[in-house]
Amino acid sequence: MLKRLSVTITATAALWLFGTSLTTAATKKPQPPDEFPPSPLEITTPDPLLPRNPDKDKQPLSVTEQQQLEVELDKLNQQATAKLQAGDEVGAFDIWNRELRLRRYLGAVKEVQALGRVGAVAYRKSNRPEVRYITQRLKAIQKQVRSGKTNDLELLQALGLAYQQVRSPQNAVEVYEQVLGVVRQQQDIAKQVEVLQTIGEVHLSWFDYSKAATTYRELLKLATAGGDSVNELVYLQKLAYIYEQGKQPQQAIEIHNRLTEIYQRQNNLTQLPALKLAIASDYESLAKENPNLIQEAFNNYQQAYTIAWQLQQYVRAAEALQKLIALYRSQGQIQEALQASKILIQTQQLASNFYGLMNAYDQIGKMHLERKEYPQALQAFQKGLEVAQQLKYEEDYFSGQIQKLSGRIPQ
Repeated sequence: MLKRLSVTITATAALWLFGTSLTTAATKKPQPPDEFPPSPLEITTPDPLLPRNPDKDKQPLSVTEQQQLEVELDKLNQQATAKLQAGDEVGAFDIWNRELRLRRYLGAVKEVQALGRVGAVAYRKSNRPEVRYITQRLKAIQKQVRSGKTNDLELLQALGLAYQQVRSPQNAVEVYEQVLGVVRQQQDIAKQVEVLQTIGEVHLSWFDYSKAATTYRELLKLATAGGDSVNELVYLQKLAYIYEQGKQPQQAIEIHNRLTEIYQRQNNLTQLPALKLAIASDYESLAKENPNLIQEAFNNYQQAYTIAWQLQQYVRAAEALQKLIALYRSQGQIQEALQASKILIQTQQLASNFYGLMNAYDQIGKMHLERKEYPQALQAFQKGLEVAQQLKYEEDYFSGQIQKLSGRIPQ
């Protein structure tokens, strides 16, 4: 009896203790995990490479001391590079972090340049923590610059490049915009162009076509105002690419038309077929919303073919004809498509494009089949087979088409 009572008391005590521990645990707030440990770039332990402690002395290193330190830091960079090549990535970044901590005693520009260099390696190695530490340090330096009363252009440009190296485009553009503001105040047009070109390339590298277009529009305006015909052409070509990639056909047409005018003035007709093809394609896209524009697509495809033929650009002429035939077929204009296909046959022969010639015969055969014109379809497939046999390609396909048609045509 006593033994049973003891067990009961013990069990009751255990339950009481368990309940107490639950209550206690419930009253304690869970501590968040340490997701972001302290940055190794902010370690303040004195380093033996420093001739003295400038932070404690409140005196920067002398020129001689800086030169001596820079030699030692270059050695650290070499050691880190060697470790990385040997496969010791952890050891390499430990050395680089030490180098970066000490680089700040050589001035902000040199520190930022080193941060960008190491940051590029960290990004390439997918070392996210290291990229974050370096980006944090770059932001701290940028904040110091922003709080200052003067703008150090060399430092700002170094910051912009470093942000690019750690793949932080928004921060890079923010810095370059600050540089742009300064050079605008200085009315330095050449420097404005240089900075805008950099901003444009950053936007393009991250496929931000909308912002890239805005930047290159500004560059185009400067080039036009300054009579810089060479760069005017370059920026128009960039904008044409941007609008095509950004799926903005209306804006692309405007730029392509301006390019067409320039090439015509220069008598540089070789560029026109490609431009006319691009314009036609843009009108074809716009015609999905506005069918009245389909005629513009037809007109420009025809112009592309005509100019290319005159210039003996038979490959380009064939491309224009293929687009024209596809457009005719989409509009149910099969007779016009067949007429254009006959010209395509001749064009592919002149271009010595036998695969294109074979496909043209196949296309003609299929169109005649749609119209139930079996003898004409058979003739086209037979011509296609002749080319296929020369190429030793798709012979079975054309033979099969001929066999199917043979049963439909009275002997």
